[in-house]
Amino acid sequence: MSQIVFDQFSFKYDAQQSPTLKNINLVIEPGEKILIAGPSGSGKSTLGHCINGLIPFSYKGAIEGKLKIGDLDAKHSDLHEVNKYVGTVLQDQDGQFVGLSVGEDVAFYYENHSVNQIDMIPRVETALRDVGMLDYINETPHNLSGGQKQSVSLAGILASSTDILLFDEPLANLDPMSSKKALDLIDQIHKNSNKTVIIIEHRIEDVLAHNIDRMIVMSGGEVIEDAHPDKLLHQDVLRRVGLREPLYIEALKNIGVDLKKVTKASSIESMSVFKSDIQTWFKAAQKSTLNKSEVALELNGVHFKYFKDGPEILKDVSFKIEKNAITAIMGNNGAGKSTLLKIISGLEKPQKGSVKLINESIDSWSIMKRSQKIGYVMQNPNHMITKIQIYDEVAFGLRNKGVDENTIKERVLHTLKVCGLYKFRNWPVSALSYGQKKRVTIASILVLEPEIIILDEPTAGQDFKNYTEFMTFLQNVKNEGISIVVITHDMQLALEYADHAVVLSKGQVIEENRVSNILTNHKVMETANLRGTSLSTLAEVCNIEQEAVFLESYIQNFKGVQA
Repeated sequence: MSQIVFDQFSFKYDAQQSPTLKNINLVIEPGEKILIAGPSGSGKSTLGHCINGLIPFSYKGAIEGKLKIGDLDAKHSDLHEVNKYVGTVLQDQDGQFVGLSVGEDVAFYYENHSVNQIDMIPRVETALRDVGMLDYINETPHNLSGGQKQSVSLAGILASSTDILLFDEPLANLDPMSSKKALDLIDQIHKNSNKTVIIIEHRIEDVLAHNIDRMIVMSGGEVIEDAHPDKLLHQDVLRRVGLREPLYIEALKNIGVDLKKVTKASSIESMSVFKSDIQTWFKAAQKSTLNKSEVALELNGVHFKYFKDGPEILKDVSFKIEKNAITAIMGNNGAGKSTLLKIISGLEKPQKGSVKLINESIDSWSIMKRSQKIGYVMQNPNHMITKIQIYDEVAFGLRNKGVDENTIKERVLHTLKVCGLYKFRNWPVSALSYGQKKRVTIASILVLEPEIIILDEPTAGQDFKNYTEFMTFLQNVKNEGISIVVITHDMQLALEYADHAVVLSKGQVIEENRVSNILTNHKVMETANLRGTSLSTLAEVCNIEQEAVFLESYIQNFKGVQA
């Protein structure tokens, strides 16, 4: 018997005029491992909410057609019944925690099923050990970094005995190596238990490297493709709907090779057949440039701890942020990246060290004064949004400054267009997806036109079209003399857009350099829990010795270009 069956299924939210899902016909068999992908607003998260029962029990709307989960008619079953079949890791981890400590949160499932403490404690410890979070068993979940929260959520689902595991953007806040470990763990669960695994994710390349049975591509509320990844990678369906192909696939298409020579396009190792083509291209295209710039911001000997007797989060941190440049701050989860940017923006004060803006000390500046020069966009959009309507949220800062309404309207509408939010200008924020909320918070800072913009994981949860539009906009902002600082786990973003990078590990700066040099420094990458892009792997497969120059050459020739 098929495990999940959508039959002419449509769904329309009560707050919307048109259906979000339209005529879905989809069958998922027991034990399959499925990737669901699509641009923002394509309906993929709504499809996931139908599978895990949040629709119609938490999100109200009109349903047409049928949906069966196991032997349940989902439309006429309650949420508790559906959850016996489906366990979920949500994209917004803060909305999933119920315990006061990490251990209590993971134990929640066992408590609901009356497991005694003697049996419960070792099971909780095993689940946390599997995701590398056992040391945080007594920590409050909301004190954790975004990646650590994601790991705890993953531990929580390991406690479940459900036959279907649904992961809604499980990689959104994880560093590259932690993402691989999370996917490896999902692989292990799938192989050992034969559970059905459904992954909804923007980071297609990472997921496809882990043996996906089928990839379901959505656009406009419909399933437009359902096939094995090898078939889809030979086509242009991902690019056509605004999704990014794996970087090595994109590179090979741009360089002009014929991918039909390989059948297993999802395996980068099989691309060694193009070694001669790649080497010939590289000899003609190789470039390497070094650019120097003035210093916009400088940190000297910064030390910081949250509590007097607590551990040092930052230890003797010193580095420079260049003017008219994009600087990437990279490193593993818990390295101190978010704390560092709170110090730069004035949200926290260091116990030692200093911060200079254009050679002027700003240590004594108030948060208000710093905010006139430095804009800070938090990682979690729910921590920033204060207004009901999108327009009002973006206009909030300008109104606080006493700007006249005509100027506010002009600047807000222009910013919404730049951020791809113009068509939602009259919507309530609550109607947006997590990724769209992220763009609202970014717009609310950009509209203020600060000198330095700090962005914590700016593209997490965004599809390739919006990602490209936004990063292109940031480049235009940089060219106007504004310095951009981004915390990112996206090595491809850093490679393609950052002029310079700073790598942190355990609260210390371990490297400052061009991104291409960092991504080919295996010692730094391993220490900081980072992973190189598949472009580096392609260079290795094709015996390119000058990896850093190969990366620079490709980016300079094909920046922002999809095949």
